[in-house]
Amino acid sequence: MGSPNGGIVGVINPTSFGKCTVTSQTSSGTLTTQPGTRLVSALVVAGGGGGGKGSPLYGKAAGGGAGGYRTSCLISVCGNIAYPITVGAGGAGGSAGGPGATAAGSAGTDSIFSSITSTGGGGGSGLSGNPGGAGGSGGGGALGTGPTGPTDGPGKAGNTPPVSPPQGNPGGDGASATNAGGGGGGSSGSGTPAASGAAGGSGTINSITGSPVTYAAGGAGLVPSTGSSNTGDGGGGGNNANGGAGGSGIVIVKELNKATGVWNLKSQFSAQKSGTWPKPLISVDVDYLVVAGGGGGAGVANSGFGAAGGAGGYRTSFPGGTKLTLSGFGGASYPITVGGGGSGGGANNSGSPGTDSIFSTITSTGGGGGGRAVANGGNGGSGGGGGIGNPGPVGSGAGTGGTGNSPPTSPSQGNNGGNGATTSGSGGGGGSGGAAGNASNNTGGNAGTGSTNLISGSPVGYAGGGAGYGQTASGSPAGPFGGGQGLNFGPAPTPGGDGTANTGGGAGGGDSQSGGSGIVIVRAPGSANLSAAPGTNTVTTLPAPAGGCKVATFTVSGDLTIS
Repeated sequence: MGSPNGGIVGVINPTSFGKCTVTSQTSSGTLTTQPGTRLVSALVVAGGGGGGKGSPLYGKAAGGGAGGYRTSCLISVCGNIAYPITVGAGGAGGSAGGPGATAAGSAGTDSIFSSITSTGGGGGSGLSGNPGGAGGSGGGGALGTGPTGPTDGPGKAGNTPPVSPPQGNPGGDGASATNAGGGGGGSSGSGTPAASGAAGGSGTINSITGSPVTYAAGGAGLVPSTGSSNTGDGGGGGNNANGGAGGSGIVIVKELNKATGVWNLKSQFSAQKSGTWPKPLISVDVDYLVVAGGGGGAGVANSGFGAAGGAGGYRTSFPGGTKLTLSGFGGASYPITVGGGGSGGGANNSGSPGTDSIFSTITSTGGGGGGRAVANGGNGGSGGGGGIGNPGPVGSGAGTGGTGNSPPTSPSQGNNGGNGATTSGSGGGGGSGGAAGNASNNTGGNAGTGSTNLISGSPVGYAGGGAGYGQTASGSPAGPFGGGQGLNFGPAPTPGGDGTANTGGGAGGGDSQSGGSGIVIVRAPGSANLSAAPGTNTVTTLPAPAGGCKVATFTVSGDLTIS
């Protein structure tokens, strides 16, 4: 018997009962979907770039670029699942130097939901020596000074990195004739050149919330206005004043109602021809290992050498833990973020923290940076070591180790760093398997041990802390877990060492060592078809007795596809 709609064919046109719930995420966190939600639409706006700082001598600075603006009408999700959301911050306005100096604004930071990443807006230029940057939308160009006089600085590129449709536009050029920088790019238009008024590029009106709101407008040159919060607007450029800060970003998700549907023959033919015919819904239980980037070591200070970095957060389901269930239509992709290792602190500065690694609902936090002299270690997945003290006439006490498992997870993702000593000894970095040792005078603190995991089919050590610096003897390293060795000048001197790449190891104490980058590994049954992009990442099939399990290893950020 014929069907009144022309015949039911193929797979079901999916149903979603999201009740048209709209969530506006104004800060980073998680969104838990309604139990019946299977489809959502989303607006993802990154933080806007800060405006540049101008001066009476060198003119008026350029506006910051708007944060990247991206939308998606249809994203497959699962019901009653917590999805991580990152909301990017606005970049600071240029402010460095004295009253007559110029400075570029800082870039905004990225906003992320599902497979959508919108890039922070580029900072506005100050002068040719401190240009702004490219980004979701680019910062305005600067008035420059060259050997033969002023020059016109070009606006910075938008839609960087490139996506389709574009997430933004370039900034406007600076102009020596008006002694000014250009406007920042916006989501719907380029920044205006300084010679034409330096207005910021126009934003885009979106009504996903039910009301029309304009997002991602570029900052104007010449006017140091602050971008509105949760719009991704660029900050304005200063005229003998600091630049305006960019507006923070926003992520808005609408959970869709979509009634049960079927495909008629005409719709099926059209979908097949255009390559959009949906694949069956599949569900796969997977094990995971998610290790964040290790913290960087502190730099040399007048009173001694720096402390060690903490290991990146370590979270895993293997063996015997709770697996993650990935559900979606065949060919669905899952974004994976692999955190970078923290950089060394440089002269008199503490080390930078490592960055987070993320897979599905699992976020491992970057390791804390090592403390410079008299400074505490940074908090993180595992804490950084505390800096040495200064026993001189204006001396200060030694720093304490940073807190691990911060923010807290269960099971714990890491441990505390060790304390510094009053004289020539800095604390070790915490590791996933244990806290670091405290320094004693002239001897560095031992590194916190890491963890061995067999998820890849072979035993590999991850997330060891860095060993602390000691004048006579450095702390003991954490063994084969990726943490760097500590610097010492004793009878058996050793240089400071970086954390090992793709282990999340913390940097060794000494002179600005770097933390090791993180890693994400996903292990699925042999019946699953996995692919990993980009090509640096790999998928392998394990031999017996692992039963042909597929293992996807991500050493850089990318996408896991299950088909």
